[in-house]
Amino acid sequence: MPQSLPPRLHDAMTHMADAIDRQFDQLLAIPDDQRARVYEAMRHAAIGGGKRLRPLLVKASCDLFNIAEESAVRAGLAVECIHVYSLVHDDLPAMDDDDMRRGKPTVHKAFDEATAILAGDCLHDLAFTILVDERTHADPFVRCELVRALATASGPAGMAGGQMMDLVAETSNFDLQTVTRLQQLKTGALISFCVEAGAILARLPEEGRRGLRGYARDVGLAFQIADDLLDVEGDAAETGKAVGKDAAAGKATFVSLMGVERAREQEQMLVEQAKSHLHAFGKEADLLRDIADFAISRTH
Repeated sequence: MPQSLPPRLHDAMTHMADAIDRQFDQLLAIPDDQRARVYEAMRHAAIGGGKRLRPLLVKASCDLFNIAEESAVRAGLAVECIHVYSLVHDDLPAMDDDDMRRGKPTVHKAFDEATAILAGDCLHDLAFTILVDERTHADPFVRCELVRALATASGPAGMAGGQMMDLVAETSNFDLQTVTRLQQLKTGALISFCVEAGAILARLPEEGRRGLRGYARDVGLAFQIADDLLDVEGDAAETGKAVGKDAAAGKATFVSLMGVERAREQEQMLVEQAKSHLHAFGKEADLLRDIADFAISRTH
């Protein structure tokens, strides 16, 4: 982890990255049979690299309600399975056609396209296997709500729907409102699940989640604006993936529509607005506040 991070965030990020890698290492032990290749591909995609920002958001939201560590890690692991599966599929030639991810070859480059598709499918399925396990939460109704929320966030009303819009963007002229909607689905829906996961595990009623949803919405948009800025100004060696692809594909982005300076102003405003949604919480929300600042200060 970058040593320039605030100590609290650095420690939390390191701890969560280690916890997620340990869980993946246990769950994805390579069998001594013909399935070995797909397990190897899943491990290539899932273990090592990445910021583990989504599991960290889950842990930060769980901190608000004093949720047990095992429940927080398992819910974070489930959302990371969805995130990694989406990256494996997004990198395929039929979609974004990327050669590098997290500083190493993408799964279809390291293995082959068919194996990459299966690896993504298996990671998707693993997410829900984790959530329905009693170790995630003793209450079956809580587990069902987690499954419903993550399925909604990752399907056509969430991440997958946003990815479809992203594909259409290559041949369409999207305005700012449409780009915002695209990113609220593609990136924001999973972030919203992460922030709400702690409330679900705590059995917090719907009406008590408004501030968390506002925080998630604003952080999700700020995170995407930062991504768009990195695509314009970033260094591939530092980001661990190709840059300049949106412009090359002719896609409208926050930066192309607003310009660099206005985009920077907007992301800063969104971060301050996100933190204001946490006014009802005290020090227990400090990690969420740190993550909001990190969303726009990162370099990869």
